[in-house]
Amino acid sequence: MNPHNVSLVQESFKKLVPRADQVGLMFYGRLFETFPDVRPMFAEDISLQSRKLVQMLAVVVNSLHKLETILPAVKDLGHRQRGYGVVEAHYEAVGLTLIWTLRRSLDNDFTAEVEGAWSEAFRALSGAMISAANEPPSA
Repeated sequence: MNPHNVSLVQESFKKLVPRADQVGLMFYGRLFETFPDVRPMFAEDISLQSRKLVQMLAVVVNSLHKLETILPAVKDLGHRQRGYGVVEAHYEAVGLTLIWTLRRSLDNDFTAEVEGAWSEAFRALSGAMISAANEPPSA
């Protein structure tokens, strides 16, 4: 990602921090509404998972300028998610839900340029996770 897009993602994420809990719950509410087939993959009480999502996003967003440092953890997550039954189509569902959530949470601050930066970041990270999930397990 270029430095400008990294900055767009980081600055827009800062605006979400005061509402982090609501943003996480909004994300999962929308995910389960539009992609109900993924609901069984999660605990009934989604509040803990919601907080974990926002915490993970914070780590990733704050590391975008040095993406190579988080790629091993991102790939490891891709491997682990395969074990939970995550398939490639689920990444598209998550990406669409993330953009929807950001659009509603950031309102007028979610410009086409900001959306493009977030989409680029998600494609890069989900691509690494999908590739890792498709690799044979290490011996």
